[in-house]
Amino acid sequence: MKTVLMTAFEPFGGETINPSWEAVRALEGKQISGATIVIRQLPVVFSDVLRVLNQALEEVKPDAILSVGQAGGRSDITVERIGINVDDARIPDNAGHQPVDEPVVAGGPAAYFSRLPIKAIVAAVREAGIPASVSQTAGTFTCNRVMYGLLHWLEQHDSPVRGGFIHIPYLPEQAAQHPGAPSMALASIIQALEIAVKVTLETGEDIRQAGGATH
Repeated sequence: MKTVLMTAFEPFGGETINPSWEAVRALEGKQISGATIVIRQLPVVFSDVLRVLNQALEEVKPDAILSVGQAGGRSDITVERIGINVDDARIPDNAGHQPVDEPVVAGGPAAYFSRLPIKAIVAAVREAGIPASVSQTAGTFTCNRVMYGLLHWLEQHDSPVRGGFIHIPYLPEQAAQHPGAPSMALASIIQALEIAVKVTLETGEDIRQAGGATH
């Protein structure tokens, strides 16, 4: 039986919930396209998050990995294209740390591209009636650290495993505390992540269609 590792984060930035964790934990043990979902929660702490992630990779030995994070202010499911080698925190993490212009991995490449079929995922999620797009930036907080760190680990271990990162919007109950902020129902987020897993497991080469941005 194949295994898909899905990671998500604890709450941060004054929020009492994190939609990534609420969605991912609903998928624990679920079977999709012949694979079983295994989940792990990651800390929003720069100094700890990659240690926890790497331990999960060693323990689970997944056939694919999808990391998920909250992107408050975004209106759709955003599949990340690239992780960059920099930590530059606008706010402190949950341990009070706020790195500025520091590398994720000293001496590592400037960036890694996602190994997920990002455009096929976006197309399939849209086909299901859920807003989705390719994102050109995973930010410079712990989400980007996880994306870059994951892809660096796979590269260093010469692993063929597919992996990447998906950002999701606030839940409605969070957006209610941020007037004007977009949100998405938890059921829609869960459905989109199920689709992302299915496409990752069943798609060979990614589709070729426009997914860029003008700014």
